[in-house]
Amino acid sequence: MQAISLFFKKYSGEYRALLRLGAPVLLTQVGGICVSFADTMMVGLYGVNELAAAAFVNSVFLIPLVMLMGLAAGLTPLVGALFGRGSLAEAGRIARGGLQINLMAGALFTMVMGALYFFLDCFNQPEEIMPLIRRYYLILMFTLVPMSLFNALQQWANGVTDTASPMWMILLSVGVNILLNWLLIYGKFGMPEMGLAGAGLATVIARVTGLIGMALIVFCTRRYHPFRAGFSNPGRLGAVRRKVWRTSYPVMIQSGVECSLWTFGAVVCGWYGAVQLASYQVTNTIGQLGFMIYQSFGVAVSVRVANYAGVLDEAGAGRCARAGVHINLVLATLASLVFLVGGKHLLSLFSESPDVISGAALLLWPLVLYQYLDALQLTLCNAIRGTSKVRPLLWISVVSYIIVGVPVLLLFADTFGWHNLGVYYSFDIALLTAAVMAWIIFRRTKIEGAADDIAESMKKNR
Repeated sequence: MQAISLFFKKYSGEYRALLRLGAPVLLTQVGGICVSFADTMMVGLYGVNELAAAAFVNSVFLIPLVMLMGLAAGLTPLVGALFGRGSLAEAGRIARGGLQINLMAGALFTMVMGALYFFLDCFNQPEEIMPLIRRYYLILMFTLVPMSLFNALQQWANGVTDTASPMWMILLSVGVNILLNWLLIYGKFGMPEMGLAGAGLATVIARVTGLIGMALIVFCTRRYHPFRAGFSNPGRLGAVRRKVWRTSYPVMIQSGVECSLWTFGAVVCGWYGAVQLASYQVTNTIGQLGFMIYQSFGVAVSVRVANYAGVLDEAGAGRCARAGVHINLVLATLASLVFLVGGKHLLSLFSESPDVISGAALLLWPLVLYQYLDALQLTLCNAIRGTSKVRPLLWISVVSYIIVGVPVLLLFADTFGWHNLGVYYSFDIALLTAAVMAWIIFRRTKIEGAADDIAESMKKNR
C-alpha cells in the first residue's frame, strides 16, 4: 500500500494538470465529430445521392484537412517552450510566423484541390451524382484557408495552456453548423432549399465563425495582451518562419501518411464487396470515440512537455509523458469494455443491416487491441512533439504506416484471405511499430537548450 501511495504522490500533480488541459481538448474533439455526424445524418435523410456525393467529397478532402491540422500542431511546442520560460513577446513573434506559414499552406492546398477538381471524372463515380459532387467540392474548397488559420490560433492557445478558448469556439461552430444545416438543406423559415450545397455552405460559415471568434479572443482579450507586443512588432521573421516550418512539416507529413493507411484500408475493403466496406466504416466510426479521448490527452502531454522544455526540466518532461501513458491506458481499458459489452448496440446505431452488424462485430477484438496501441503511440508521439524535435516523427510514420503497414495489410487481407479483419489486424501491427519506435526515440531525445535555441534564432533577426 505504501508503494501505491508513493506512486500516486509522485504523479498526482501531473494527473491533475493533464486532466485540466485535456478535458477542454476532448470537448473540442467531440465537437468536431458532432459536426461530421450531424452532416452525415442530415444529408442522409435528404437523399441517397446527396449522401453518396458527400461521402466521396469528404473522403477526398480528408487528407488535406488532416495535414493542415498536423502542420499547425508543430506550433504548439515552440510557443509552449517560450511560454514556459516567460518569454511572452518571443512567443507572440513565433505565433505570427506560424500564422503566416499556415496561411500559405492553406492557400497552397486550395490551389492543389482546385487543380484536382478538373480530374474528378477519373475517379469513376456514378454519373448521376457528379453534378452534386462538383458543386459540393467547389464549396468545400473555401473552407481550407479559414481552417488553416483557426488551427494555428488554436495551437497558439494550446501552447499557452489555454485549451478552453478553442473548445468554446468549436462548440459555437457546431451549433452554427447544425442550425444552418437545418435551414439550408431543407429550406426552413423561408431559406432556399439547397440540399447538399446547403450543407457545404453551412460548413463554410461555421468555420469562418469559429475563426472570427478565436481571432477576437487572441487579439482583443487581456490574457493575450503580453503576447501582442511581439506579434505586432515582430521585426524580420525569416528565421522564425523557417523554425516553424522545420518543426511543423514533419508533423504534417506524418499526419498525412498515417491517414493514408486508413484510406488505403477502405480501398482494400471495397475489393471484397459493399458489406465488407460498410462493416469497416462502421467500426471506424465507433473507433473514433476512443481516438478522440487519447488524442485529447496526448495534446495535453505535448503542452506540458513543451513547458518543461522551456525551463530545461528533462525529468519533469519524462514524468509528464509517463503520467500521460497511465491516463490513456486506463481510458483505453474503459473504451475496450464499452466496445466488448455494448459494441453490437453501438454498431446498430449506424446500420440496420444484419450482415453489416455481424461483419463489424468480428472486428471488435482487433479494435480492442487497437485501443491500447493507439493510446500508447499517440501519447508518446505527442511527448516527442513537445520537445520540438519532431523530425523523428516523420520516420516513425513512414516506417510504421508505409514500410510495415501497407505490406502487412495486403498480406493479411489478400494473401491470407482475412479481408477486412486482416485490414484491422494490420492496423494493430502498424500501431505497435509506431509505439515501440516512439518510446525509443522519446527516451533518447534531449531537451537541453530547446527554448534558448528558439529565442536566440529570433533575436538575431529582429
